[in-house]
Amino acid sequence: MAHLTAVSNQVRPRVLAADSTSMTTQLLVDALGRDTQFQMIESPSNAPALLALVKKEKPQIAVISAKLGESIAGGFDLVREIRAQSPGTRVIVLLDSSERTSVTEAFRAGAQGVFCRTEAFRLLAKCIQCVDNGQVWASSTELQFLLEALAQPPLAGCLNINGGLLSARETDVVRCVAEGLTNREIAQRLKLTEHTVKNYLFRIFDKLGVSSRVEVVLYAFRNGNTPRTSPTPSSRRISQSVTASPRVLAKVPVTIRSTTT
Repeated sequence: MAHLTAVSNQVRPRVLAADSTSMTTQLLVDALGRDTQFQMIESPSNAPALLALVKKEKPQIAVISAKLGESIAGGFDLVREIRAQSPGTRVIVLLDSSERTSVTEAFRAGAQGVFCRTEAFRLLAKCIQCVDNGQVWASSTELQFLLEALAQPPLAGCLNINGGLLSARETDVVRCVAEGLTNREIAQRLKLTEHTVKNYLFRIFDKLGVSSRVEVVLYAFRNGNTPRTSPTPSSRRISQSVTASPRVLAKVPVTIRSTTT
């Protein structure tokens, strides 16, 4: 029986939670702990202690408040530190509101998902499940914030991901993906066949360690700049290349959730 319990515990993701105060952190941990699929880790609500705990425990998921930390950037700097100290830990940022600046800063810092406190609490468990499965948790509106930020003139310039990790042609394909173009449209613009475009995308996914077009956009947003060569891309076009459903199952690499839920 002990052996079976140990195996079960290994399968369950270890989730570290840290809200803006000790009391709300404890309430968050207790509430999520009622879901037996998670192994909860309660974190102190101060940055040094949290980072020390992350370094020691190496949780699969960290759910942290955007208001944590002593700097102006608050929790966003903590996201960067967590990602640096424990690259295998995927971070979900708790936001008071789904505001453009907060959403873009969270993803720029390296978050894999954002969860707004105005949403139903039951969705937080689903958010954790999705992020643990390698998905990105964002609403269509939040994804649109990222696409618009990626296309802003201050970010314009030559896309340079990881110091030239991609070839010139692969970089062209990434630019097209960031604009929301389909494979057919990319093929027409770059004068390639659709089959060749698919091969480029497979190589890009492999080099960047991602598995979807949305993750390519997020990677470009965090690591490079791309020029605005067309109208601001549509989040619907990006998400439709992944799934036609507003809420997708854990088998696909991105969750575009309804903003009205």
